[in-house]
Amino acid sequence: MAIKFGRPIEMRDDVSRATPATAATALDLPVRMRRNRKAEWARRMVREHVLTTNDLIWPLFIVDGENKRVPIPSMPGVERLSVDQVVRAAERAVRLSIPCIALFPYTDPSLRDETGSEALNDNNLVCRAIRAVKKEFPDIGVLCDAALDPYTSHGHDGLVRDGIILNDETVALLVEQSLLQAHAGCDIIAPSDMMDGRIGAIRTALDDDELTDVQIMSYAAKYASSFYGPFRDAVGSSKTLVGDKRTYQMDPANTDEALREVELDIAEGADMVMVKPGMPYLDVLKRVKDTFGLPTFAYQVSGEYAMIMAAAANGWIDGERAMFESLTSFKRAGADGVLTYFAPDVAERLRAQPV
Repeated sequence: MAIKFGRPIEMRDDVSRATPATAATALDLPVRMRRNRKAEWARRMVREHVLTTNDLIWPLFIVDGENKRVPIPSMPGVERLSVDQVVRAAERAVRLSIPCIALFPYTDPSLRDETGSEALNDNNLVCRAIRAVKKEFPDIGVLCDAALDPYTSHGHDGLVRDGIILNDETVALLVEQSLLQAHAGCDIIAPSDMMDGRIGAIRTALDDDELTDVQIMSYAAKYASSFYGPFRDAVGSSKTLVGDKRTYQMDPANTDEALREVELDIAEGADMVMVKPGMPYLDVLKRVKDTFGLPTFAYQVSGEYAMIMAAAANGWIDGERAMFESLTSFKRAGADGVLTYFAPDVAERLRAQPV
């Protein structure tokens, strides 16, 4: 068979410095990007970002009682679980290789007060759930929210005086709350309150109490978002919230400010940082990861989950594909992991057939 040679190639400086695509064009070679997409095996070989169960943190809502599973209407498929059912959920997480669960309480209105005192009860729902999970499954990670909003009668993350959220007084209570959770067996304290200086105060207190192995995942860039509504339904703060949280959560218009927040929390001792919400803030997530390189997480919040579920229920989108596409977007933007209510569904499907 005769070998057909192309025309002689005259190398030019612009070709030697070109990208693969522009070099091919400069040499009159056909560009066929679809070659690497022609089959599933080929797409898998060149895939840049891969979602695995290691990327998942599963948020769970706790309610008082026994053998209870209470549906949350604004979050289809998500339930408030009694402590015994949280343990069963942890068992499922272990079976599915989900490395960590996150615990959030629904506090009975009779236990809520101005100061969120139930947060400092060492036998509250969260502490009981931690101990129960760790007794049966000591090797699963447990993450706990450090904030007062599930416990306050006004629905805010901090103490309030004359309509003003008190920063330093709130931090003192968050320190006590964090110590209680850590002594109960919590592995990761995740302060979501957005008070200034709380990371340093909590880190110092943990170290002084010989709890040096307890990690801190800071909600470092948490925005005053409209996407939190279903979560507030789940923890019971939507009906109690007085006013809004814009004096301490971030303005959705800002990104440079997020970098300052993250930098401060790292300096104060955060082991990991989080951007919340998720998909509307992928640009922030990427900037944080590119700038600091610290383990960086995103929270696919309740409103994001609810939108996908509602659209899927109406037949407007393919829910399963949207679920995977949304979570892959976090990996693409630089997230090391995602808190998502889809965690068990994703893990089940990944186990059946890797995506």
